Amino acid sequence: MFQATRRRLAIWYTAVTAILLLLFASGVYLYVRSTLIERVDDTLYHVVEVIERSLVIEPLKFQPTQLRVNIEASFRNNAENAEDDRIDLEWFNPNGELVWSTFSEILDIPIHTHHTGETVRVVGMGGWGESALLLRQVTKRIELGRQVLGYLRVSHPWFEVTKPSRQLIFDLALGISLMVLSVAASGWFLSGKAMEPVGESYQRLKQFTADASHELRSPIALIQTNVQVALSDLDLVEETGNDTIQYRQQLKVVERLTQRLGKLVNDLLFLARQDSGITTDIFSDCPLDALLMEVVEEQQIVAREKQINLVLHLVDPPPTEVNPELLENWFTLMGNWEQLVRLLTNLIGNALQHTPISGVIKVELGRIEGINRVSGMRYTNSYLQIKVSDTGIGIPTEALPRLFDRFYRVDPARTHRTGKTDKTTTTGSGLGLAIAQAIVEHHQGQIQVTSTPGEGTTFTVTLPILSSTPD
Repeated sequence: MFQATRRRLAIWYTAVTAILLLLFASGVYLYVRSTLIERVDDTLYHVVEVIERSLVIEPLKFQPTQLRVNIEASFRNNAENAEDDRIDLEWFNPNGELVWSTFSEILDIPIHTHHTGETVRVVGMGGWGESALLLRQVTKRIELGRQVLGYLRVSHPWFEVTKPSRQLIFDLALGISLMVLSVAASGWFLSGKAMEPVGESYQRLKQFTADASHELRSPIALIQTNVQVALSDLDLVEETGNDTIQYRQQLKVVERLTQRLGKLVNDLLFLARQDSGITTDIFSDCPLDALLMEVVEEQQIVAREKQINLVLHLVDPPPTEVNPELLENWFTLMGNWEQLVRLLTNLIGNALQHTPISGVIKVELGRIEGINRVSGMRYTNSYLQIKVSDTGIGIPTEALPRLFDRFYRVDPARTHRTGKTDKTTTTGSGLGLAIAQAIVEHHQGQIQVTSTPGEGTTFTVTLPILSSTPD
């Protein structure tokens, strides 16, 4: 599929470029050809003007009022020339009869007095070694007062136009062919580059679909099993009148599985909206210190149950900062409260899940300050940095690059640990860190992780603060 698309893209690139090159070459050819014709015509007009000024005009002997052109005196220097690009002259009397010519053979071409040059085809001109010859001609009627003295026709071989035109066509065809081949090769290469992210996205989509199907299949199968068991137990209760405790437990299992399935669907919907960019989240001022205190307080219940020490540390602002308004909003940024709560809950919950009994989880919030002054305004390019460090089992180095992939777990078997009584899972769906990364990117921030197996893991979230105040 991708090769066919790549081939079509390359063909389109080549076809469009070829059409544009043909249009360009046609324009160049027409322009050059018209320029060559104008140059030949200008030469012929110039010769006509020179010859007209050099004509010797004299009265007739017996009719002094009538004038004639002295052929011998006017054209004595116009000897025959054997060169191929020579300019030939013809003189016709007022009746249109040929009187004098530099052609070796008489041309059977009537006189046409055009203001512009004309191209004629002469058959049987052996003097040029060809059976047919094209000539460019200019004919002018020579008058003195109201008396027509004759007609002067100047001819020039047409190959002065056709020869450069043919060479230009050959050069343009060769250049276009080479350009089309180059564009075809470049189009194939560029279409391959353009298809790479599409192929990667397609592979990620396939993996995402497979993983989502795997994650949804497990709770659905468990729900079906428990519902079937509950229905059979209900029939047994109705027949024997036994206690319904087991029946209630199975319904509770169905309820928990349904809740887990609903959470998984919500997580998938959240990621799909983030990917599509159709989120309508409204950003407002979020005091991150108060938000962290709230999240840590909620997670303290789980930490006490697992006998883990969960502590929060707020890095105090530097003593040099004396702006009261800035100190009051030292840990405030523009963001979405619900998303940031979800981000920090995921990170702290992930640390609680992988930290053994008597471990320590430290949550630290600090501010990195940067100031630029431009045109009397002080622009702060500052960041809030959150670090969640634990003394847990750590993460293998080879697993770090894929840690934020959806449905990815460090366990290569990608299985859930199940209990003996309710058969529900005790691990997450593998979407927590992917959601955390999506939230951080939505806030124009960065998330990084460092880990040492057997010692612990640290997640670092950096969120920008952008504001401007008078200097």
